Amino acid sequence: MCAGVRAITSGRRFRPSLWGGVLSLAVAAGCLQLGHWQYGKAERKQAAQAVLDQRSTDAPVSLGSTPMDADSLRSRPVLIRGRFETERQFLVDNRVHREQAGYHVITPFHIDGGNMRVLVNRGWIPASARHTDIPQVDTPSGPLELRGTAVVPSTRFFTLGDGDSTNWQPVWQNLDLARFVRLVPWPVQPVVVQLDAAAPAGFVRDWPRPDERLERHLSYAYQWYGFAASAMLIWLALGWRRR
Repeated sequence: MCAGVRAITSGRRFRPSLWGGVLSLAVAAGCLQLGHWQYGKAERKQAAQAVLDQRSTDAPVSLGSTPMDADSLRSRPVLIRGRFETERQFLVDNRVHREQAGYHVITPFHIDGGNMRVLVNRGWIPASARHTDIPQVDTPSGPLELRGTAVVPSTRFFTLGDGDSTNWQPVWQNLDLARFVRLVPWPVQPVVVQLDAAAPAGFVRDWPRPDERLERHLSYAYQWYGFAASAMLIWLALGWRRR
C-alpha cells in the first residue's frame, strides 16, 4: 500500500494556490464563526435550564411595590397579589401550540400596596380564522393571588413596522418589555410572570423548556465545523499538482 501511495505522489508535488488558500481561510473562518455562534446558543440554553432546575424548588418570592433586580428574580417562583388591568393588555403574535397559530396574552397586574405593575403571561389562545380579527379575552376584575415563574424577556428580536411607535397597539410581534415601560406612566417590575398551570385566570400554559432544541443547535455547530475543515482539506488536496 505504501508503494502505491508513493507511486501516486511521485509524479506530483505540493504547490498550493495562494489565492485559493486565502479564499479557503476566509470560508473556514466564516464557518467557524457560525459554528461558535450555534454552540454558544446551546451553552446559553443549557445554562438557563440549569438555573431553572435549581431555583424551581425555592420558596416563592413575593413581588411588591419595591423595584427588584431582574437577575435575582430570573427563573424563581413568585407570588403576586393585586388586580389585572386590561387597558394596557396586549397579545404577542405568532405563537404556535400543537401546530396551531395563536397568541400569548400579556396582561398588566397592579400589585397591592403601591403603584407598581408587573406583566403576566397568561398563556396561549388560538388565532381567529381571519388573522385580522383580534380574539376577545376574558379577564377577571377582582382581587387575585397568583403564582408563577419570573422570566426575563429576551431583547434579541427583530420587529417589523412601527415597533417604536408611541401609539398603543393591541397586537405586538414580540414581548418587548422595554417598549412597554416607555408607553406606560407607572413603574414596572423588570420581569414577566409566566402563570403556573394551576393558577386561575390563565389559558393554555405549555411553557417551553429553556433547553428546547438544544441538540439542534449542537448539530448545526458540528456541521459548520465540518464545513470549515472541508474547505481547508479541499485546498490542500488541490495543492498537489503534476510535475
